[in-house]
Amino acid sequence: MKIYVTSIFVDDQDKAQKFYCDKLGFEVKNDIPLGTHRWLTLVSPEQPDGTELLLEPSDHRAVGPYKQALVEDGIAAHSFQVEDLDAEVKRLTDSGVVFTQDPIDAGPVRMAVLDDTCGNLIQLIQMATPGAA
Repeated sequence: MKIYVTSIFVDDQDKAQKFYCDKLGFEVKNDIPLGTHRWLTLVSPEQPDGTELLLEPSDHRAVGPYKQALVEDGIAAHSFQVEDLDAEVKRLTDSGVVFTQDPIDAGPVRMAVLDDTCGNLIQLIQMATPGAA
Protein backbone atom coordinates (compact mmCIF):
# COMPACT_ATOMS: atom_id res chain seq x y z
CA MET A 1 0.00 0.00 0.00
CA LYS A 2 1.22 3.52 -0.75
CA ILE A 3 -0.14 7.04 -0.57
CA TYR A 4 -1.69 8.09 -3.87
CA VAL A 5 -3.32 11.46 -3.03
CA THR A 6 -3.19 13.66 0.04
CA SER A 7 -5.17 16.86 0.39
CA ILE A 8 -4.74 20.28 1.88
CA PHE A 9 -7.72 22.53 2.53
CA VAL A 10 -7.45 25.85 0.69
CA ASP A 11 -9.61 28.97 0.80
CA ASP A 12 -9.33 29.60 -2.94
CA GLN A 13 -8.20 27.00 -5.48
CA ASP A 14 -6.96 29.56 -8.03
CA LYS A 15 -4.91 31.42 -5.42
CA ALA A 16 -3.58 28.14 -4.02
CA GLN A 17 -2.61 26.88 -7.48
CA LYS A 18 -0.70 30.09 -8.15
CA PHE A 19 1.15 29.90 -4.81
CA TYR A 20 1.97 26.19 -4.91
CA CYS A 21 3.03 26.26 -8.57
CA ASP A 22 4.59 29.73 -8.97
CA LYS A 23 6.24 29.99 -5.55
CA LEU A 24 6.88 26.41 -4.41
CA GLY A 25 7.45 24.92 -7.86
CA PHE A 26 4.81 22.16 -7.99
CA GLU A 27 3.16 21.26 -11.30
CA VAL A 28 -0.50 20.61 -12.12
CA LYS A 29 -1.24 16.91 -12.62
CA ASN A 30 -5.07 17.03 -12.82
CA ASP A 31 -7.44 19.97 -13.27
CA ILE A 32 -10.95 18.58 -13.71
CA PRO A 33 -14.04 20.79 -13.27
CA LEU A 34 -16.49 19.51 -10.64
CA GLY A 35 -19.35 21.99 -10.38
CA THR A 36 -18.14 25.13 -8.60
CA HIS A 37 -14.77 23.53 -7.74
CA ARG A 38 -12.15 21.35 -9.42
CA TRP A 39 -10.28 18.11 -8.81
CA LEU A 40 -6.99 20.00 -8.76
CA THR A 41 -3.92 17.94 -7.96
CA LEU A 42 -0.27 18.93 -8.04
CA VAL A 43 2.96 16.93 -8.12
CA SER A 44 6.60 17.63 -7.56
CA PRO A 45 8.53 17.97 -10.83
CA GLU A 46 11.07 15.70 -9.12
CA GLN A 47 8.39 12.97 -8.80
CA PRO A 48 5.82 13.50 -11.58
CA ASP A 49 4.35 10.05 -10.92
CA GLY A 50 4.58 10.42 -7.14
CA THR A 51 2.02 11.36 -4.51
CA GLU A 52 -0.44 14.01 -5.65
CA LEU A 53 -1.39 17.00 -3.51
CA LEU A 54 -5.11 17.77 -3.83
CA LEU A 55 -6.00 21.45 -3.35
CA GLU A 56 -9.28 20.74 -1.54
CA PRO A 57 -11.83 23.57 -1.12
CA SER A 58 -12.38 24.58 2.52
CA ASP A 59 -16.18 24.53 2.24
CA HIS A 60 -17.05 21.98 4.93
CA ARG A 61 -18.19 23.61 8.20
CA ALA A 62 -15.52 21.77 10.22
CA VAL A 63 -12.62 23.01 8.10
CA GLY A 64 -12.59 26.68 9.19
CA PRO A 65 -12.27 26.00 12.94
CA TYR A 66 -9.79 23.18 12.26
CA LYS A 67 -7.49 25.36 10.12
CA GLN A 68 -7.79 28.30 12.50
CA ALA A 69 -6.81 26.15 15.50
CA LEU A 70 -3.79 24.74 13.67
CA VAL A 71 -2.55 28.18 12.63
CA GLU A 72 -3.15 29.66 16.10
CA ASP A 73 -1.09 26.85 17.62
CA GLY A 74 1.62 27.16 14.95
CA ILE A 75 1.02 23.64 13.65
CA ALA A 76 1.89 22.96 10.01
CA ALA A 77 -0.78 21.29 7.88
CA HIS A 78 1.80 19.49 5.73
CA SER A 79 5.51 18.92 5.49
CA PHE A 80 7.60 19.04 2.33
CA GLN A 81 11.19 17.82 2.13
CA VAL A 82 13.94 19.90 0.53
CA GLU A 83 17.61 19.17 -0.09
CA ASP A 84 18.99 22.51 1.16
CA LEU A 85 16.67 24.26 3.62
CA ASP A 86 18.66 27.48 3.93
CA ALA A 87 18.86 27.93 0.16
CA GLU A 88 15.13 27.17 -0.22
CA VAL A 89 14.17 29.61 2.55
CA LYS A 90 16.28 32.32 0.88
CA ARG A 91 14.77 31.62 -2.55
CA LEU A 92 11.22 31.69 -1.19
CA THR A 93 11.79 34.74 1.03
CA ASP A 94 13.26 36.58 -1.97
CA SER A 95 10.06 35.77 -3.90
CA GLY A 96 7.84 37.19 -1.13
CA VAL A 97 6.95 34.04 0.84
CA VAL A 98 6.47 34.73 4.57
CA PHE A 99 8.00 32.35 7.10
CA THR A 100 6.47 32.03 10.56
CA GLN A 101 9.40 29.94 11.82
CA ASP A 102 12.97 30.52 10.72
CA PRO A 103 15.14 27.46 10.12
CA ILE A 104 15.93 25.51 13.29
CA ASP A 105 17.50 22.17 14.09
CA ALA A 106 15.00 19.66 15.46
CA GLY A 107 16.61 16.30 16.07
CA PRO A 108 17.01 14.41 12.80
CA VAL A 109 15.72 17.34 10.69
CA ARG A 110 16.29 21.02 10.07
CA MET A 111 12.96 22.77 9.58
CA ALA A 112 11.20 26.05 8.84
CA VAL A 113 7.51 26.96 8.55
CA LEU A 114 5.87 29.16 5.92
CA ASP A 115 2.42 30.68 5.40
CA ASP A 116 0.83 29.38 2.19
CA THR A 117 -1.50 32.45 1.90
CA CYS A 118 -4.46 30.04 1.72
CA GLY A 119 -5.03 29.50 5.44
CA ASN A 120 -2.29 26.97 6.19
CA LEU A 121 1.17 26.71 7.64
CA ILE A 122 3.56 24.47 5.71
CA GLN A 123 6.70 22.94 7.15
CA LEU A 124 9.83 22.54 5.04
CA ILE A 125 12.32 19.97 6.28
CA GLN A 126 15.84 18.94 5.40
CA MET A 127 17.01 15.62 6.72
CA ALA A 128 20.06 16.00 8.95
CA THR A 129 23.27 14.57 7.61
CA PRO A 130 23.98 11.27 9.39
CA GLY A 131 26.88 11.65 11.80
CA ALA A 132 26.84 15.46 11.69
CA ALA A 133 27.34 17.18 15.03
